[in-house]
Amino acid sequence: MNKLFAYFNIIRPLNVIVGGLAIAVSSLIAKYNGPINIIILTASVVMFYTAAANTLNDYFDYKIDKINRPDRAIGSGLVSRSYALIFSILTFILGTLIALQLNKNSQLVSIGISLPLIIGYNIKLKNFPLIGNMVVALVLALSFVYAGLAFENIKPLILPAALAFGLTLIREIVKDMADIIGDKSVGLKTLPIIFGENKTIILCIVLSVLLGISSFIPFVTGYYNVLYGVSLILTVEIPLGVVVISLLNKPEIETTKRNAKLLKFCTLGGLFSIYIGTI
Repeated sequence: MNKLFAYFNIIRPLNVIVGGLAIAVSSLIAKYNGPINIIILTASVVMFYTAAANTLNDYFDYKIDKINRPDRAIGSGLVSRSYALIFSILTFILGTLIALQLNKNSQLVSIGISLPLIIGYNIKLKNFPLIGNMVVALVLALSFVYAGLAFENIKPLILPAALAFGLTLIREIVKDMADIIGDKSVGLKTLPIIFGENKTIILCIVLSVLLGISSFIPFVTGYYNVLYGVSLILTVEIPLGVVVISLLNKPEIETTKRNAKLLKFCTLGGLFSIYIGTI
């Protein structure tokens, strides 16, 4: 039973579901009223690519996961690396075949930009401090650009893309602090390893403050209604504040991991805030 669960868990199903939900909410923000199968296809591409990317990440990071996340499928020895690689390739292919059913502009973003970035990140780019973090943030932001193109109304999804980029960038840097022991063991050059914990904390705090202020501007200017402001405070501003306070206290690794998980759901919360802000 444990082995069966490991084969399922390698895709990180919660991340896959969140990716699909994000596209569904994006269709509402874009006020899409076309065939529902386009929403299903658009969400499916993101879900398949997410599953494939997570599996590929476990394939390359198996040595690190033995230290940082020994419960992961490959790191625990319950799933073979060869299976993970084959599964990842097949899932990427399925996602690409589905993407080819959508319009050319969305294909350009999903197949032409996001897919190479995902593969390039896992193979090489993760080894570059900050660049790797920015690539992950860009891939997540591009999912909203891709959705806007698929739904043929990209303008309402520019702000969600920017918010997703900012939150993901902060989260990825926080994750680097949580993973520093395993990353050092394999010679990775992440921000906290190269520049030290203190400078990394200062950068995270600065980015959090800038994001907290900038994400509130659409409410102050009247671009989004009061519901956006209230929801944003609850789902983004307060969690960012919690992360900042935690960073100021130089958190332990377990606390840093919890902060990273908190930031993961901030993106979905921010997306919901934008949706109700347009009602």
